[in-house]
Amino acid sequence: MSTSRLTARDLTLRYGERVVSTGLTVDVPDGAFTAIVGPNACGKSTLLKALVRLIRPSEGSVSLDGRDVNAFPTKEVARQLGFLPQDPVAPEDIRVRQLVMRGRFPHQTLLSTWSEADEKAVAEAMSAAGVADLAERPVQQLSGGQRQRVWIALVLAQDTSYLLLDEPTSFLDITHQYQLLDLLSRLRNQGRTVITVLHDINQACRYADHLVAMKAGQIVAEGAPVDVVSAELLKEVFDLPCVVVPDPVTGTPMVVPLPGEH
Repeated sequence: MSTSRLTARDLTLRYGERVVSTGLTVDVPDGAFTAIVGPNACGKSTLLKALVRLIRPSEGSVSLDGRDVNAFPTKEVARQLGFLPQDPVAPEDIRVRQLVMRGRFPHQTLLSTWSEADEKAVAEAMSAAGVADLAERPVQQLSGGQRQRVWIALVLAQDTSYLLLDEPTSFLDITHQYQLLDLLSRLRNQGRTVITVLHDINQACRYADHLVAMKAGQIVAEGAPVDVVSAELLKEVFDLPCVVVPDPVTGTPMVVPLPGEH
């Protein structure tokens, strides 16, 4: 049975007067790949932001190791939870390596200097994200896909136990999408806990150990994809007529939309 160091209990999440979710409860399985899926504006990104305390719940709490995340010092949270938002913005005129180096900030102190461990973490993160050859390029001169991989390198350089990524495959071509998902799977196999928002339900089914399906701010279903993904669920969550068949490569659920019925 999976344990959960990172949990959310009875959350009410809102932006100003607009309530996104109420009574939202979730346990993130440790050392697993969790994918959050659902239609646009259903609360997926808001849930991620609450888990990394970018949004403070108006009711309920998010806990890490039994302690409210809002009680942690900022750097301590950043050493545990690495977060990639949907639309990060790079400082003007910054180069790729300089941006990735910022992922080491949580590990620095007033008395510490840049170390061999920092250098190694940055080099390994850039290599893993496929941006080592872009090290001296200005970030603003890169394509959308290249920039996305640089941001992924920054999060990897942070070297956290948890990786929370909001639509990390955005802007990536299909080859780089699967390279990234393979990388996240390897990190999961090495003991990291991965939590992603994904739009491609078939990618979520293939890579995730734990699937969270959301609609209108609520969790409709969660569990292993093979246990929860069905034509009925896809109709309920996405209003998508489809059939669900085994993926011919992995045997995981594969969603095949029915033509002419959308």
